[in-house]
Amino acid sequence: MNYIELDKELNSLAYHGRGIIIGKSADGKKAVTAYFIMGRSENSRNRVFVEDGEGIRTQAFDPSKMVDPHLIIYAPVRVLGNKTIVTNGDQTDTIYELMDKQMTFEQSLRTREFEDDKPNYTPRISGIIHLENGDMNYAMSILKSADGDGSSCRRYSYAYSNPLSGKGSFIHTYAGDEIEQNGVRRLPSFEGEPKNVIIPDMDIDKFTDFLWTNLNADNKVSLFVRYIDIETGKYESRIVNKNV
Repeated sequence: MNYIELDKELNSLAYHGRGIIIGKSADGKKAVTAYFIMGRSENSRNRVFVEDGEGIRTQAFDPSKMVDPHLIIYAPVRVLGNKTIVTNGDQTDTIYELMDKQMTFEQSLRTREFEDDKPNYTPRISGIIHLENGDMNYAMSILKSADGDGSSCRRYSYAYSNPLSGKGSFIHTYAGDEIEQNGVRRLPSFEGEPKNVIIPDMDIDKFTDFLWTNLNADNKVSLFVRYIDIETGKYESRIVNKNV
């Protein structure tokens, strides 16, 4: 199996949209996750990450410039017991609330679909990390339109048990620059399974700097990184915002 180096992958596109990385540290002791947002419009770029309990939320950097908050203000990260949920929208709350009622990650996401931002129909990407008795597993999901057709939703989920040390998965919303389809220009959705990536042998500060440096300078907005001790569940987090 081929594994991609994250710096090369992040530099392969100017605009990934939003992205989730989940994996295990090189020493096998930490569950690693990162979530980033990018933006092209003034409204999308007018955001920062802030801490919110054990998770984070987005908020407007300049509230006076906020136009439409319904797809850009949400809690990307929440913690439910020994589970850490990471998503690119308010489906974080859906997963949290329904899993708290004993539904599974996949069952929770069957109640949702892609975003209503025609013509892009931005995919909803989600991840969850589960730690128990010194073991780690995680899952990822993408809810996307059928070839840009907003009448049809395709739901995919991927489960990873006992991931390899220094390896992980990367999923993002868009596959590249705008394309024209049936006379409409739109951003193409991510295709295929989450990408197999190498989790570099770095501490959290170096890894955070590594990711931030390799995201497109014009389009990057905010980055969140968390390292969770697999044995104890204790974590440390970092937030980087372009707007400061």
